[in-house]
Amino acid sequence: MEYNVYLLATDPKNPCRDVIHSRDTGLKIRVYCLDTDKMEPDANEIQLFGYAHNKLYAFETIDITAEDALDVVGAIQWYAEYINYPEMEILPEDPRPGHSNDIAS
Repeated sequence: MEYNVYLLATDPKNPCRDVIHSRDTGLKIRVYCLDTDKMEPDANEIQLFGYAHNKLYAFETIDITAEDALDVVGAIQWYAEYINYPEMEILPEDPRPGHSNDIAS
């Protein structure tokens, strides 16, 4: 079985502003800590969510392509392992009351 290798670009001024990069594909995912960061979902991208260490994380793809869409969950699972929270449940919608990742047309 072939495994993707992921790399992480970090912002030294904001520990919650990571970008996950796939070494072997064009997949990139921006990470937000919704407790401290504001996120405006992009209708052309995939957004997923997960709780870890009492924080709500949002994951949004950057310039997603159809070929890379299947790797999004694997990249988030890799990130969950990286932050020492492998049991992170990946959620398809923003679980905060009054929030949803449904984008208005």
